[in-house]
Amino acid sequence: MISRSLLVASLVTQALGIAPYTIQLQSRVAPKDATLRRRALNPVTVPLADFFLGTDLQWFGNISVGTPPQDVSVVFDTGSSTLEFASTMCGSACDNQVKFDYQKSSTFVDKKTTSSITFATGVGVDPVIGSNYKLTLRAATDTVTVGNLSAKNVALFLITNQTPKFSINPFSGIQGMGARAQGIFAALISQGLPSIFSLYVTPQAVGNAELTIGGIDSTKFNGSLTYAPNNDRGSDTWSLLSPQIFVNGKSTSTLKRSRDVIFDSGTSNILFDTTTTEAIYSLISPQIKPHTSEKGTYGIACDLIPTLPAVIDLGFKDVNGKAFNLTIPSSELSVGPFADAPQTCQTLINAFDGLDLVGGSVLKHYYSVWDVGAQRMGFAATGI
Repeated sequence: MISRSLLVASLVTQALGIAPYTIQLQSRVAPKDATLRRRALNPVTVPLADFFLGTDLQWFGNISVGTPPQDVSVVFDTGSSTLEFASTMCGSACDNQVKFDYQKSSTFVDKKTTSSITFATGVGVDPVIGSNYKLTLRAATDTVTVGNLSAKNVALFLITNQTPKFSINPFSGIQGMGARAQGIFAALISQGLPSIFSLYVTPQAVGNAELTIGGIDSTKFNGSLTYAPNNDRGSDTWSLLSPQIFVNGKSTSTLKRSRDVIFDSGTSNILFDTTTTEAIYSLISPQIKPHTSEKGTYGIACDLIPTLPAVIDLGFKDVNGKAFNLTIPSSELSVGPFADAPQTCQTLINAFDGLDLVGGSVLKHYYSVWDVGAQRMGFAATGI
């Protein structure tokens, strides 16, 4: 969905011709007295719906807020850290979303402070221009429930105004799932929930997408998970260091430059700096050109899309220093026609200088594990 990253398919190893390998995992044994202090919570799974609009955009599911509980639909966004959602404090700007009625919650506490945030990526594949993705917020606390797990006095923000770009959202807000546990996730960890969550964000045609908080659903992937260390340990950002990018098996001096790639489940497409973006497109087709009416976007005649091989391999290294790739297949090249030029299809990478970020176009081809405690990310082939 929308990510605060500036404030903020199968697994292959073809980069260096290394065959797939298995990582042996060891369980971490808790001290004996830990079981006396608290009983571990069991993982919970939240079904996710796919916001489609002709291409997979964002995945969202329900949490509950307040007493009695009111359902609130949110994007579980690894590119942000806080919980914010539409409320009855918001006027007509939020009329397309279900609004949380704070006056009906006996546990709601208004902190009476306001703030605003402007996002670095927008809804779906729309580019950010100025402050066209901005929320006005009011701080509060309330009881929050995920699945059958609840915590009291969780910090949250009510949306009191939003820019028109948010109006197409079928969901009410965002639940941040950054690399430092905060809010409801931190509260559940303090109650004994393991500090890990997993995403199975499938294409709409496959369905059954889900988020597992506190565990891993091994029925959703093939083989073993490959783990890589978070490159921004101690921050809210999930990122991996990438030493190289390949396009159709080829690379260039630009694509061999090391870069810190942010992983953002709230963003649909890919952002790279202009030089990298154009280096990738040059290996796909010289007919991919900037679409000047939407800053940072590129496109090509829609009827050419089926003719183009466009396999992008993002190279990384696992926790043992071994190379592996995350692969974006040719089917992801187009994210649909431009509204002002329906014969031209927008391609999946937007140029955004100062930011290297991947989202749903990568994640929907893998089962992903986000290990807050060990500060690492895991990936495995889903077979879809």
